[in-house]
Amino acid sequence: MKRFLVRLNQRLERRLPEQRLFLRSDNTTRFVRLRPASQAIGIGAVSAFFAWGVIATSILLMDAIGSGNLRDQALREQANYEQRLNQLARERDARATEAEAAQARFAEAMERISEMQMQLLQSEERRLELETGIDALHASIRRVTRERDQARARLDEVNRTLAQETGTTRTAADRNRDNEEMLDYLLAAMERTAEQTYDLNMTADQAINQARHLAMENELLKDRNHMIFSQIEEALDQVMDPLERVFRNAGVSPDQIRRLVRQGSSSQTASLRPIAVSTSGVMGPNQDIARANGILARMADVHAYRQGLDRLPVARPVSAGSVRQTSGFGMRRHPLTGRSTMHNGLDWAGPRNTPIVATADGVVKQAGRQGGYGNLVIIQHDFGIETYYAHLNSINVRAGQRVSRGQRIGGMGTTGASTGVHLHYEVRVNGRPVNPITYIRAGQNVF
Repeated sequence: MKRFLVRLNQRLERRLPEQRLFLRSDNTTRFVRLRPASQAIGIGAVSAFFAWGVIATSILLMDAIGSGNLRDQALREQANYEQRLNQLARERDARATEAEAAQARFAEAMERISEMQMQLLQSEERRLELETGIDALHASIRRVTRERDQARARLDEVNRTLAQETGTTRTAADRNRDNEEMLDYLLAAMERTAEQTYDLNMTADQAINQARHLAMENELLKDRNHMIFSQIEEALDQVMDPLERVFRNAGVSPDQIRRLVRQGSSSQTASLRPIAVSTSGVMGPNQDIARANGILARMADVHAYRQGLDRLPVARPVSAGSVRQTSGFGMRRHPLTGRSTMHNGLDWAGPRNTPIVATADGVVKQAGRQGGYGNLVIIQHDFGIETYYAHLNSINVRAGQRVSRGQRIGGMGTTGASTGVHLHYEVRVNGRPVNPITYIRAGQNVF
């Protein structure tokens, strides 16, 4: 080893000659000999330290630049998402307006159909009466014709009898004139009856043609109603699908939303009640009415979804302008332990005592200190949902207190297991943590 150092010093002597560092005190002067190997080691250490500093600074700058690009990209994606949802909201409002107009047109059409059906029934009754009258007239004509033939036969028989008994036809002629006058009267009556029969037949034909025309109008109205219903059903699908997707992503069943909202509602909106049309008594089953009632039921579901969304924690717990989000939901490197752990909520950093507000109506379940959460407020909401507000500097509510959306519940702090002033916000459904950003985006963009 010593020989190796000697050889190394000899080789480095040309470039790094031996140096002496003199240290002078009051009484003595000492020096430190810096051999070429020592100088090389010192220079290498300084160079390594400088290179490490350059590399670390580059990594930090690249990380900062990358984080900025990711934030900008996230903001652009969020802006595009909000623009798309706003467009869907405008389309939903347009479809709702079309649905209301279609409902008004449908009610008018149903009223007109009822009137046409009444006219058709009246025409049918009149036609039946005319047919009955015509049959009665035909029977009367046949009866009169038989009686006329019988009278003629009897007249001939009487004439023959008188001619045999008296040898004269005077009395028979007189009776014959009377019979002829009777026959003239009967023929005139038959002509009048024939004219009335012709008029009745013409009226019956007109009634039949009118009934056919009404039937054609009814078929055209059915086709038009089918087109209107199809368009309304497509619009409802475009409105309901995003709402149901929001509830499913939030871990809440849409069926549960509809059931609980309707249980808590004392009355139903008048415009969404099922249609019941009646004239004299109750109308029979109608396909258009059943289809319209199905659309009204789905619109009632949309109304229930709107009310259910109003009862979900969709608001932000902090003001957007005064804070910044520092951690999201999911796996991350713990800032204290350095290990990869699950982060069950969102973190926002901001000034101390930044107002923290409730994200939905509810009842305060807990308000106090709890382990690593520090000062913690837990609010119980509907549908088995709870929200957690941790690391608070101050608490402005108490357990059992009912709070409203937007009401201040405390101030931002750094109590508990915290590395700086921030809010840790959680949303739990039946005790299971879910991503709060799902609710926040729903509140910002759906309505």
